[in-house]
Amino acid sequence: MQQFKRALCGLALSLAFSATSNTSAAADQTNTIRIGVITSLTGVAAQSGEQMKAGIDTYLRLHGDIVAGKKLQIIYKDDTGPQADVAKRLATELISRDNVDIITGFVFTPNAMAVAAVVDKAKKPMVVMNAASSAVTTKSPYITRTSYTIAQSVKPLAEWAYKTGSRRVFSIVSDYAPGLDADTWFTKTFTALGGTVTSSVRVPLTTVDYSAYLQRIKDEKPDAIHVFLPNGQPMVSFIKAYKEKGLDKAGIRFLGGEGWADEDVLSMGGDSMLGIYTAGFYSFSRPGADNAKFLEAFSQTVGGRFKPNFLSVSAYDAMTLIAKTLTKTNGNTDGATFMNAVKGYSATSPRGTVAIDEKTNDIVQTIYIRRIDKQNGKYVATEIDRYDNVKDPAK
Repeated sequence: MQQFKRALCGLALSLAFSATSNTSAAADQTNTIRIGVITSLTGVAAQSGEQMKAGIDTYLRLHGDIVAGKKLQIIYKDDTGPQADVAKRLATELISRDNVDIITGFVFTPNAMAVAAVVDKAKKPMVVMNAASSAVTTKSPYITRTSYTIAQSVKPLAEWAYKTGSRRVFSIVSDYAPGLDADTWFTKTFTALGGTVTSSVRVPLTTVDYSAYLQRIKDEKPDAIHVFLPNGQPMVSFIKAYKEKGLDKAGIRFLGGEGWADEDVLSMGGDSMLGIYTAGFYSFSRPGADNAKFLEAFSQTVGGRFKPNFLSVSAYDAMTLIAKTLTKTNGNTDGATFMNAVKGYSATSPRGTVAIDEKTNDIVQTIYIRRIDKQNGKYVATEIDRYDNVKDPAK
């Protein structure tokens, strides 16, 4: 009988402990907002993923991880590169297994497009940190974006080129979706103003030697070249060949998009970068107190190993958007409620002032025209012109 009583007592204690644990788990889930980040932590774009993660971590360093009384939990998933099927599987896992409330990240457009169908079905908010194809935000009413679109940066570049005297431009882009968008929007904008695009050349993504293309450009004698290449080494290889072929001395000025002002490209390109023009929404050398504060916190985050680029700032701004929106909803992550609260969003950023277009859920921002200079022995992007309140012209 004594053993029976002890067994009953043990069972009661066990049930009480289980009930307490379940209550604690439920309370913890209620007080936590889970954010799933799909980005490239390994593979060809690991550096881009590292920039995104550093931007997120810098936000948390400056602002903490409590929003509307709830703790933000960041869950990372590695898509390993431009792998649409992988990204879609990871998004499904994040929603069904990890119970995330919001999905963000996305270096690559195909990955974001694949996940759009998943979040649309689940009615989960999705905040795009890069993936620059205009069509991304049209795939679901639950998607917004804090980066940019190719058209958004290329159109001002073409307008500036014409305004400052270019009349004949040779366009050369890598043969993939962003490159084609860049060529389309530069040509459309420049020719509408009265300029001529003398040639439009698409080069394979695998190209490492651009000398033959540059010789053709030199022979054609345009006023300028418009260039769109993948970030990193392709840019460096091209700009070095541009200088070696003497296109700068021939008076053919260089017009590039986002990425040409990144620290890694500047340091690898060296003096070959000097004097080129580039359009984009952020460079680490831009002036202002907001950027200075961000730079200091970012340096602490990464131990001074590298400087932020447009990806890290976009990630930082995505976290700002998420936090400010959750504050408006009092922590409610329901898809429709969240996206309704995104309407009218505006905030200061290391890049300047950003907003979200109420009609398209896409970003509105300043696009800067920068010239690459050397100051105190360091390569910097000097802002020489700006186009404010730029919306995505494709929408």
